[in-house]
Amino acid sequence: MKNEKENNAELKRHSLAHIMAAAIKEEYTEAKLAIGPAIENGFYYDIDFGDTKISDSDLPKIEKKMIALINQGLSFAREEKNIDQALREIDQAAEPYKYELVSDLKEKGENSVSFYTVGSFTDLCRGPHVENTKEIAAKSFRLQKLAGAYWRGSEKNKMLTRIYGLAFETKEELSAYDAMMLEAEKRDHRKLGKELDIFMTHEYAPGMPFFLPKGMIILQELIKFVRAESYGPGYKEVRTPHLFNDELWKISGHWGHYQEDMFCLHHAEDDIDMGIKPMNCPAHMLIFKRDIRSYKELPLRIAETSTLYRNEKSGTLHGLTRVRSLSQDDSHIFLRPEQIIEEISDLLKKIKHIYQVFGLEIDEIHLSTRPEEFLGERAVWDEAEESLKKALGDAGLNYQINEGDGAFYGPKIDVKVKDAIGRQWQLATIQLDYQMPIRFDLNYIDNNGQEKRPVVLHRALLGSMERFLGIIIEHFSGAMPLWLAPVQVKLLPVSEKHLEYCKKLADKLIGADLRVEIDESGNTIGNKIRTCAAEKIPYQLVIGDQEAESENLSVRAYGNRENKSFSQTEFIKNCQEKISTRSLEL
Repeated sequence: MKNEKENNAELKRHSLAHIMAAAIKEEYTEAKLAIGPAIENGFYYDIDFGDTKISDSDLPKIEKKMIALINQGLSFAREEKNIDQALREIDQAAEPYKYELVSDLKEKGENSVSFYTVGSFTDLCRGPHVENTKEIAAKSFRLQKLAGAYWRGSEKNKMLTRIYGLAFETKEELSAYDAMMLEAEKRDHRKLGKELDIFMTHEYAPGMPFFLPKGMIILQELIKFVRAESYGPGYKEVRTPHLFNDELWKISGHWGHYQEDMFCLHHAEDDIDMGIKPMNCPAHMLIFKRDIRSYKELPLRIAETSTLYRNEKSGTLHGLTRVRSLSQDDSHIFLRPEQIIEEISDLLKKIKHIYQVFGLEIDEIHLSTRPEEFLGERAVWDEAEESLKKALGDAGLNYQINEGDGAFYGPKIDVKVKDAIGRQWQLATIQLDYQMPIRFDLNYIDNNGQEKRPVVLHRALLGSMERFLGIIIEHFSGAMPLWLAPVQVKLLPVSEKHLEYCKKLADKLIGADLRVEIDESGNTIGNKIRTCAAEKIPYQLVIGDQEAESENLSVRAYGNRENKSFSQTEFIKNCQEKISTRSLEL
């Protein structure tokens, strides 16, 4: 549940969307209004401006009108209207998008709808709003940007203009958010990914990142971490096909509930429809079903990091954080019902440890419940939701309920973290599933020799590896901790005569399992130092006469201006210790 501060913020954001619509109708009388909800950190309104062209340069004018309305101290007045009367009035007002919304409500059996009036402007709205516009501080919001948005999210419908606004309780909170966004722009993983040669994208494969050699090193280190920490003892790793015929997806429920998000094709020779896998779970059900399973085998933890493909809309694609090809630290845990609480409790402890390794702070935990479209019986869903609540309660964790936001096959726990600059990201998910074991007719033999139905936990703790990498690039501002850094040590010879010594030293460091490069360019040592810093390499070693003639090293850690002297043995030992403990410190 939302706290009082969050509720107040949402009231003001929703009210500002309404006030923005009022200001727009004053300035653009022919504009047609669609929808205008409150969202995280602000609000938006989708509007059809017809033949009128509008750009970001028009936003200050609209904002000024909004401030004028707010300063009038106008009250929000709610009125309930008979749905047929509402349709007549909306039709007379020539608001086709509102007419469509109310028509849909009538088809669903609604008898009335509510309207809110502020000043001379009335809008279809469920509310609630602030009582008076004076409750909104004039400098606590700002119109942010324009974007395109298809009516009702369908590419078959008209493209509308979406106007986004930012809104907070105070102008100080707005200023703090603006500062955070400025810092976020500097840390943008798309920019850093290009500058640091981590990944690339190409128009021939939209939403499907190319990992370059340095990016592949980071990805491989993350997968090692997954195998050691996210999976760990007791997990059995598998590899399953990428392409299945539609019968599998019909059994799992994806063909009926998820097909729009899948890449599908028709195999002409066999005359069958097929789908590229967006998830591993149906294949893991087949692995469980292959053998007669004993209760002694449970929990059975099947893990896989193979690539998945999801048909994300083009407009939502974003670097590594919203992609069409992804891999997960994915696992499906087959359990006896009495094992659910203990297994989830262990996963919650593991989640806490994992995020500490990356310096990420758990910010919120959400329990998402049964959606409108779901598989199975309500009673089974209720049982699953109660199990998750009990596990969270036993772990002493505070959580919020997200009504109706569960997966179509089961409720879930979502964990949100804060990064180094205070932004929130949703990462780990634990989903409790009673449905797929039923749909795939999975059974195990209990201690009395009877067939029983298992339950399944779907879990990903880092989530998408691509998305997680994008998040930590921004979290660390590209300066990866030593254990993740593609190049851990760079040797900078002062002159060409020191190059031979650098090569011998590099061999020694590589022999100690360090990732090493030598700057063999003809640049000055000052330029070499600056280039190395721009590459965000953890350690740079300047090699001159003194270093070549002794066992000592002059070491500068990334972010420091001073060099420290170490013996070669000391330096190697320190690096190995930091890598083995996955230290965040240099």
